[in-house]
Amino acid sequence: MRLSDPSSTDPVDVTVTILTYNGQEYLEQILTSLEGQDYDGVVELLVIDSGSTDRTLEIVAAHPAVRLHEIPNSEFGHGRTRNLAAHLARGRVVAYLTHDAIPATSRWLYELTKPFTLNDRIAAVMGAQVARPRCFPLLKYEIDAVFNNFGPGFGTTLFYDDDFIQDDAVRNAVTFYSDVNSAALKEVIADRVPYRDVSYAEDQLLGRDLIAAGFLKAYAPRAVVEHSNDMTLREYDDRMFEETQGLREVGVDVAVPSFGVIARMVLGGAAKDSVRILRDRSMPLRSKAKWIVVNPAFHVQKWRGVRRGAKAPVRRYRGGARRD
Repeated sequence: MRLSDPSSTDPVDVTVTILTYNGQEYLEQILTSLEGQDYDGVVELLVIDSGSTDRTLEIVAAHPAVRLHEIPNSEFGHGRTRNLAAHLARGRVVAYLTHDAIPATSRWLYELTKPFTLNDRIAAVMGAQVARPRCFPLLKYEIDAVFNNFGPGFGTTLFYDDDFIQDDAVRNAVTFYSDVNSAALKEVIADRVPYRDVSYAEDQLLGRDLIAAGFLKAYAPRAVVEHSNDMTLREYDDRMFEETQGLREVGVDVAVPSFGVIARMVLGGAAKDSVRILRDRSMPLRSKAKWIVVNPAFHVQKWRGVRRGAKAPVRRYRGGARRD
């Protein structure tokens, strides 16, 4: 792999974009992993920072191959800033990482971009995610389940529109997209099917729009990043509120769960997780004892946040505010 000079205007094969805001915790690991990628091509590293006040900019400055573009925090938008990255990028392919998603292997970039060479209708590729070792079990097992459902770990899966889609549940599964670890063709995102400027779920909308426009979406399971949100119990409640509000904002109908439904979901989910915890060979015995007691509280907070988000009026997005 050859890293492009940030001052160059020459086209490159891939632009890897990291959106940062106070991202010092994982940024050094991300940049080090990117600089060591086993990829046959020219790569541009682009960081778009939206007003960091921690050591983020200092870390970027220590990596001279990184091109830095700064915007005020008031101008950040999940879709808007990713569109900006597509316009700034010099690569034919634009890969996206959040500032807490660490490529897990030196073949991450190869695996993420390989599907574009297989079919010229593929406009976007989603990679896999694995939870961090300290992630609470509820979230860890949810991440595992989500990505295991998209296909086997040894092959690339393609998603497209056809008459087999008969209901919203199937359509939502086919169009599901996460841009935490993703790549898209610059010409598509910059010109034909851009991200929409919404406060949340911009990636879900992009997945829908790409499929509706006749493009293919690929899942590349070997393009793995380590990623899970580091949250306390209180923060998880608020996170689920934000996620529920975001889904409603983009048109997903979320029913208000009754207390009876919540009780069944909490008890059933906690029981299933307890079995998984006991069988989890990667978890030390002391951690198992802790999470058997604590993890059910995360189930309570999850459904508390969902209920609050489903009951509250949907907020209108006015742009500017950053939501992680």
